[in-house]
Amino acid sequence: MDEPPDSLNDEVRRIWNMNAEWWDDHLGDGNAYQCELIEPATLRLLDPAPDQTILDLACGAGRMARLLAERGAQVVAVDFSERFLARAKARGPVDGNHIDYRCVDATNAEDLIALGAGQFHSAVATMALMDMARIEPLFKALETLLVPGGRFVFSLLHPCFIGPDARIYAETVIENGRFRVMAGVKVRRYRASEAYRAEGSIGQPVPQIYFHRSLETLFKVAFHHHFSLDGLEEPCFESASEQPLSRQGNPELPPILVARMRHEK
Repeated sequence: MDEPPDSLNDEVRRIWNMNAEWWDDHLGDGNAYQCELIEPATLRLLDPAPDQTILDLACGAGRMARLLAERGAQVVAVDFSERFLARAKARGPVDGNHIDYRCVDATNAEDLIALGAGQFHSAVATMALMDMARIEPLFKALETLLVPGGRFVFSLLHPCFIGPDARIYAETVIENGRFRVMAGVKVRRYRASEAYRAEGSIGQPVPQIYFHRSLETLFKVAFHHHFSLDGLEEPCFESASEQPLSRQGNPELPPILVARMRHEK
């Protein structure tokens, strides 16, 4: 995928401003993916502490920022959607803990660096990198923003199993003399980077733009900016859903990838 034009990033911002209120109304208090997969893995890898200042990137309506604040961390939460930030601020502080919400585009290195060199013990991006037209500026900025050895934890749709051409299937098989429905995923292409439109949640006002990147493409950017991978989880639902054609239909195929990068320079 060539460097996307600024107009595409502007389109991403427009779409999220259109979806913000609906998204917060339907997902702001958590769903199974957030509560069972994404947040437990993120908090394990991030390991936030009360004396830390944490940067929450593409914070949306502030759910992760509030979880971190509940654990005593000082949080600076940024997003480029004014409507998402309005929702985040309207939900208020948590037990008096401070969250500093700011309107910042996480694809703009200069705007991120203006938050302050060496100001953050760690950073987190929850289900956001696959929504970003550009990720190189983010890793470039984190080199400056994080303290030496600082951590960056991100989660995203697992690119090996979810992409522009992935298909969920279910089939009836005979196992131990009994009929059983088994589900899986068919993937015809994976390596090529690609932008495509899809619903993140069924019924949202406008389909969003996803930016599919292979693991090689994703981590190559991180390694180029002196980050090493020192933690990885692929959380799955413990049992198959009764709806085999859902992403929860096969507990052997992780829908989410959560990674911890550590800045080494």
